[in-house]
Amino acid sequence: MMAFHITGRDTMPVAEKEWEDRVKRLLKAELARKGITYAQLVGKLADIGVHDTEPNIRNKISRGKFTAVFLVQCLEAVGARGIDVSP
Repeated sequence: MMAFHITGRDTMPVAEKEWEDRVKRLLKAELARKGITYAQLVGKLADIGVHDTEPNIRNKISRGKFTAVFLVQCLEAVGARGIDVSP
């Protein structure tokens, strides 16, 4: 299992919707950085034993409502070594 180094800081409380938007942007940015489409993500997740459909993954990410487990699975599947959680 890969270890992730997470950097960033928050100084003020953030509303739930803002957190959802932030985590959605974080994951989408990582996919864009790696040049990975949702279809490719489906395959990469399957490679690590996570089976899901492209529409389901697209919806999860679009809503910004997904578990930390799903986030880490995606990051590992695309080979991310760390993430910056700064706004």
